[in-house]
Amino acid sequence: MTNWRFWLPDRGVGVPAEDLDRVFDKFYRVAELGPTNGLGLGLAICKAFVEAHNGRISLENNPMGGTIVRFVIPFH
Repeated sequence: MTNWRFWLPDRGVGVPAEDLDRVFDKFYRVAELGPTNGLGLGLAICKAFVEAHNGRISLENNPMGGTIVRFVIPFH
């Protein structure tokens, strides 16, 4: 089996370490990032999509600033 691997960095402010495990929860927003128009659903939808395809997704802080979203989807 082969996997498709995706790596998506950004140059934002990053996510506090204590919030990294919760960013994929529905309606969760990082308080330290200030007011936003978002509902906290974007990453939850991404997680549901990736897991529906038997994949896995993670988010980490980028040492160069911002975050990195990584996900792997099996390809049969």
